[in-house]
Amino acid sequence: MAASAPAQNARMMTPPPLDDCLDRLAREDGVLVQVEATQGSAPREAGTWMAVWRGALTGTIGGGQLEYQAIAAARALLQGQGGSVAQNAVVRYPLGPTLGQCCGGVVFLRYRRIGAADAASLRGALADRLAPVALFGGGHVGGAIVRLLAGLPYAVRWIDSRDGVFPPALPAQVETEHSEPVQDAVAALPAGSRVLIMSFSHAEDLDIVIACLQRLRTRGDLPFVGLIGSKTKWATFRHRLEARGFTAEELARITCPIGVPGITGKEPEVIAVAVAAQLLQVAPPQALPAAAALQAAGAR
Repeated sequence: MAASAPAQNARMMTPPPLDDCLDRLAREDGVLVQVEATQGSAPREAGTWMAVWRGALTGTIGGGQLEYQAIAAARALLQGQGGSVAQNAVVRYPLGPTLGQCCGGVVFLRYRRIGAADAASLRGALADRLAPVALFGGGHVGGAIVRLLAGLPYAVRWIDSRDGVFPPALPAQVETEHSEPVQDAVAALPAGSRVLIMSFSHAEDLDIVIACLQRLRTRGDLPFVGLIGSKTKWATFRHRLEARGFTAEELARITCPIGVPGITGKEPEVIAVAVAAQLLQVAPPQALPAAAALQAAGAR
């Protein structure tokens, strides 16, 4: 029989990190380890977090000796051992000389013990770190994309004009919205939203595209607008949009078809991989400021 993996590495087959953290927090205390700041080359950027539990981990700050030592320090704090790091302390880790990691930079880690009382504030603070995605369409492809994005640094607003299309249980970083007419939801999207359009109706798709183009014209704050469909569909849409007065420069802001080139499968899960890869390429989550939201969360 194969030997079981060490408890500290028990991450296989876990739910999305935010869900896993909140679920465990309801049952036990943990220690939130967060990259407060970095200097030079480092495994992960400021704002990255990991939760350490007595027998498990949620998330990662980059692995290697840095993470190994951080786990040990967090467990010492969790168990109240003498000489452990203080609550809310920031510890400096030079990667090269001290840890022997080739990155060679410096990482500052903040340690804070967290419990059930911190769940609500942590949920908001950790979700606020995520880049916003607005996904229009509750069909099979939309569902596959939502499942995939739940494991990536995106917060998804999932929108449809129909009632009863969303599954009852969703990851913590996914919110659903019923909007009728569906294009009205565009005006209230957070600035910086990446928009994916794949409703059940071409007429709805066109209305959503028009709303996005109007918002881009007035506010210019949607970094990516992608429309599912073929080149033929986009040619038809383009003709209709030109007739409504949109310029070639404006229409160039719409990506259709969506998904990285070269992935030709039409299964929902395959399309989801291609679309997620395109988001990461052309509208990646921006570098996040160090700890501002988590500092405000007031973890004990």
